[in-house]
Amino acid sequence: MADYRTSSLKSPIDVAEYLFTRLQQIGVESIHGVPGDYNLVALDYISKLGLKWVGNVNELNAGYAADGYARVKGMSAIITTFGVGELSALNAIAGAYSEHVPVVHIVGCPSTASQKDGMLLHHTLGNGNFNVFADMSQNISCCLEKLNDASTVASQIDHALQQCWVQSRPVYLMIPTDIVQKKVEGGRLKTPIDLHYPGNDPDREDYVVQVVLKYLLAAKNPIILVDACAVRHRVLEEVHDLVNKTNLPVFVTPMGKSAVNETHENYGGVYAGDGSQLAVKERVEASDLILTIGAIKSDFNTSGFTYKTSQLNTIDFHSTYIAVKYSEYPGVHMRGVLRKVIDTIDPSKLSAIPGPKIHNEIKANDDGTQTITQAWFWPKVGSYLKDNDIVITETGTANFGIWETKFPAGVTAISQVLWGSIGYSVGACQGAALATRDSGLNRRTILFVGDGSFQLTAQEVSTMIRLGLKPTIFVICNDGFTIERFIHGMNADYNDIANWHFKDLVKVFGAKDGSYKTFQIKTKDEVNKLFVDPEFNAANCLQFVELYLPKEDAPRALKLTAEASATRNAQQ
Repeated sequence: MADYRTSSLKSPIDVAEYLFTRLQQIGVESIHGVPGDYNLVALDYISKLGLKWVGNVNELNAGYAADGYARVKGMSAIITTFGVGELSALNAIAGAYSEHVPVVHIVGCPSTASQKDGMLLHHTLGNGNFNVFADMSQNISCCLEKLNDASTVASQIDHALQQCWVQSRPVYLMIPTDIVQKKVEGGRLKTPIDLHYPGNDPDREDYVVQVVLKYLLAAKNPIILVDACAVRHRVLEEVHDLVNKTNLPVFVTPMGKSAVNETHENYGGVYAGDGSQLAVKERVEASDLILTIGAIKSDFNTSGFTYKTSQLNTIDFHSTYIAVKYSEYPGVHMRGVLRKVIDTIDPSKLSAIPGPKIHNEIKANDDGTQTITQAWFWPKVGSYLKDNDIVITETGTANFGIWETKFPAGVTAISQVLWGSIGYSVGACQGAALATRDSGLNRRTILFVGDGSFQLTAQEVSTMIRLGLKPTIFVICNDGFTIERFIHGMNADYNDIANWHFKDLVKVFGAKDGSYKTFQIKTKDEVNKLFVDPEFNAANCLQFVELYLPKEDAPRALKLTAEASATRNAQQ
């Protein structure tokens, strides 16, 4: 006898097939995660649909990797199991929420019958509450859907994926074991999810545009400052069109690094308050109007809140509002406003004063010794990078040092300046390298990570090896947690780490002889030789570099920010 609950379906398919097909339609080709008994049946559908299962070593690394994948591919998905699995991923998901990264977190959970009966199951708190873990994810998800009813599941999935894309933040999908193979209408898959951004109210948008133009045309020394949310909310086309149309000098923040083509003649460098190069700091702070696009004015993004700019001289463009000086216009998205400003403005009426010219200052930072210093190394990295590289930097010396590296065209920078979870970059490197391969692109993936941070998530190198990925990994060996040393406890033992034989881990994690290369670099001459080596530059296999720098050396911006952080921590 036919099931009356599905007899009306014209093209019935299983819930799991519907979910994974929708992800596939949006561009997700690989699924991160760790298997667990509450998600195993759902996992069967991944390979059946032509998707690839990653299989990470733990859920935290899977979350970091999903974050990195999304930053390159546009969106990602991670599957964990109820309770023990999902909680292990929450740090990474919180980071994605903090930094506006669209990650779909799918959690396999006990059946609806088990939940209704309040059964005393494994992976629970033993109190019959099956909502407690979802509640924990509520505040780090822009949409949370419990897929308990097959009649509404398809709509719930479509809504969640749409919100993940449009808001550029994680969503949470809780799927019980007995719902995985329930039937939904497959015909819905013929209509793609609408991923267009909602348009602004035309009258409100026109008004805001006129206000922006009024102040922009009156300014004597305007500039553009681009930050992270310009990347996350996908307005980089508008940013470059604005720069080209107005001919204004354009700067980026640390979180906005690579948002602007750094070979553009109008590019003026990284502005981070007192952590900026002097010419950049003077030019930005002399401006009488700053157009900030997607700003996140956090402590590490501003060298400890050391901006010397006034809101009276600022127009902020955001994904949910525009702020012109002290007037705020909620519900107006920056995309429409920027596009209309570009289309409307008469550049001949603008005052466009050129900004500073930025170079990789290698010679100026050479102290004449063979010791590899932070000040010398990061400008030197600029000579090694090439067009379209993906550069991942870890919280700590790498995150701050990369400010001094001028990028070639098309480089994508990945970092976690706001959330700042150490170890993030290793997982993100795996995700970024995989996303690049899934996209069919020939881009090098290059990771710079400190020795202390690397030890937190080193196992993800094993996943890279198993997947046949070919990143170049620089582990900065400087004896521990440098950023913490400069905040507090320069010689404290809690900032020390065990000195691993880092490059030997590649073999330990299962790489076959001939499938990888390792290097130990301790002098400037060795760096110079490595950076011009044709085989090293080709990056045709996984490459692992131990890079030795002094223990008490750090980028200037890190020292300033750490000092500000220590002062703030000590405030009564």
